[in-house]
Amino acid sequence: MPLSLDEVRKVARLARLKLSDAELSRFEGQLGRVLEHMADLAALDTAAVPPTAHALGLSNVMRADEPVESGVQEALLANGPEREGPYLKVPKVIE
Repeated sequence: MPLSLDEVRKVARLARLKLSDAELSRFEGQLGRVLEHMADLAALDTAAVPPTAHALGLSNVMRADEPVESGVQEALLANGPEREGPYLKVPKVIE
């Protein structure tokens, strides 16, 4: 499906591209070949092919979220400058 030079100019204008005359003539052939490939794809019978969002079959591989004791809270709190109960004590920064 060959495109005319005017059609290529229109596509370039819609895409907000400034193309030189040499670029317009080069893209005239390239866009025509792309449209030919699209016509080939449109001619295929895909009625028996289920729609997919991904080429590979994906499944949920996440584990169940179960809380567990990490046992490192005391070691982490020991690294702070001061603590107040189970929390780090920091200087007030909001007036």
